[in-house]
Amino acid sequence: MLDTKKYLQPETVAKLDNMALRARLVVEGYIIGQHKSPYHGFSVEFAEHRAYGPGDEIRHVDWKLYGKTDRYYVKQYEEETNLKAYILLDTSRSMKYTSGKVTKLDYGSYLSAALSYLMLKQHDGIGLILFDKKIKKFIPPRSTSSHLNTVLLHLEKPEFGSDTAIGTVLHEMAERIKKRGLVILISDLMDDSESILSGLKHFRHNKQEVILFHILDRNELDFEFSTRTRFKDMESGSQLTTEPWHIKKTYKERILHLQDDYKKQCREQLIDYVPLFTDQNLDKAINNYINKRQKLG
Repeated sequence: MLDTKKYLQPETVAKLDNMALRARLVVEGYIIGQHKSPYHGFSVEFAEHRAYGPGDEIRHVDWKLYGKTDRYYVKQYEEETNLKAYILLDTSRSMKYTSGKVTKLDYGSYLSAALSYLMLKQHDGIGLILFDKKIKKFIPPRSTSSHLNTVLLHLEKPEFGSDTAIGTVLHEMAERIKKRGLVILISDLMDDSESILSGLKHFRHNKQEVILFHILDRNELDFEFSTRTRFKDMESGSQLTTEPWHIKKTYKERILHLQDDYKKQCREQLIDYVPLFTDQNLDKAINNYINKRQKLG
């Protein structure tokens, strides 16, 4: 029997051939680890008919109605309009960093793919936004299997962008998203924290639900450098050569303070803040999504 629980490990996921397989095995590994289905409680109720259009699946055609009207109609379900979720994935240059085999963007892509797969299985609409200092790709939310293929295709090999302007992107998306839904930001947050928090508050002001997945490489916290090292900002290009022990204590204090500040301010805004490391199994992130989804009903 295939041990799918191992596919919660990001380094194992990285060895798989394509994003569709990664998404499926991550979710199956999660289900086995939980000993229960995350789909429980999400009923599928028929709502109404609508005219068949390009992109609709033939299996949803109501053939009895076709026999009566000689026209194609598909059954629309409550979930098709129940929840729309938007995944905002940071593809800026800083997401390229890794001290191992999985970059922050790799990890973010695997998480985005797994969540998209899970949401579509729950009949939720899923949209994808790839960004750096501006929006590079915006895929509006839909809830069809063909749409999932589109999302996964863009997650397969997302290109690293330039520097970051997270706050600007968040404000733009807050203006573009009109209907209430779920916003999921996946980023290393290597930008001005006040600007980012202002953008997140904009979503909350518009009654959007928000989850913030803060992804770091483990070495970005532990700072395990033992010899004289040249540090280079992957976005600005600025460099610093120093003995790591000179700055390690201050550096770690600032990182921990930053995490604490995000945690505090997100809690005040009823935003779910989830710190993650790229060597961490994906089940923690999926658990946080499942808990949020169940609260939304």
